Amino acid sequence: MSTIVVPIHQAKSSLSQLVKRAAGGETILIGSYGRAEAALSSAASAKRKKRLGLLAGKLNIPDDFDAPLPPEILAAFAGESE
Repeated sequence: MSTIVVPIHQAKSSLSQLVKRAAGGETILIGSYGRAEAALSSAASAKRKKRLGLLAGKLNIPDDFDAPLPPEILAAFAGESE
């Protein structure tokens, strides 16, 4: 597949066709005087795949993670002074 630069004026007049081509996986370069200034590509290709378990085995959560806070910390949250 050859890469061509579509002139800006032509891109404005044929935007719907260019969007369909980009949705099909083609990257459309838009510019002037044969020099690319922007690229039109599929939004689906911009989505990143989620990687589950990326931090598996790297984090350590203590057993008392959800234990009640000590009274002095609770008092500080409530704005009470000791």
